[in-house]
Amino acid sequence: MGLAIVQVDAFTNRPFAGNPAAVCILPGPGDERWMQDVAREMNLSETAFLHRENDGYRLRWFTPTLEVALCGHATLASAHVLWEGGTLSPSTPARFLTKSGLLTAERRGAWIELDFPAIVAAPAEPPPGLLEALRVQPSAVGRSRFDYLVEVDSEDTVRQLDPDFTALGRVEARGVMVTSRASTPGFDFVSRFFAPASGINEDPATGSSHCTLAPHWSQRLGKTELVAYQASARGGVVRVRVQGDRVILGGQAVTVLRGELV
Repeated sequence: MGLAIVQVDAFTNRPFAGNPAAVCILPGPGDERWMQDVAREMNLSETAFLHRENDGYRLRWFTPTLEVALCGHATLASAHVLWEGGTLSPSTPARFLTKSGLLTAERRGAWIELDFPAIVAAPAEPPPGLLEALRVQPSAVGRSRFDYLVEVDSEDTVRQLDPDFTALGRVEARGVMVTSRASTPGFDFVSRFFAPASGINEDPATGSSHCTLAPHWSQRLGKTELVAYQASARGGVVRVRVQGDRVILGGQAVTVLRGELV
């Protein structure tokens, strides 16, 4: 019998929106090359692999081309699969041991809350080629340990972005988030996330980028609780709450596919 694999749309309450992730629960540690091959076969922005370890689950995330150190939507999807499949009781928090330390997830009604590290972007000069690839004039540029943050003047500018992905892939960073204050009622800020250097031209709904966006907009707007919209073609809704050096990411998830790796 093969291994079960589940595809989940994260940061959405309906199928075929948000960010799809594949989740595979293993009986023990997986072979790294095999996991990368599976992620390439799934061809989603992330495939998550987890197995029981001590009082939690060892969790690793792979794009079609490489392993990443932090991923929000595939963590959300992993917690959803553990609870939905009965591996964990919905009242039991999910504990994930990762390359970014211990991450936890808890059910809050129809929502799942992830406890992630805050990853602050310090003001930075844009590297050569970044603004030319994005075709924007920024109001601010920052650099976190993973990504560049580019703030622009309006939600319309964010939505109308048409980057040169080949040029953007030459920027030395995991990815680039472009963001502005929201003009759409009900949201505080909007963003899009591009990561061609990581094998993903545009990520539909990115949890980890909000570890940087949340402290940025918390400081800008003077609020610790905000609602964000990722303005990709699929769209995604993320609730964020800044708590010191942690960020609580809230999202919903929907299972769309169950299969078996033979």
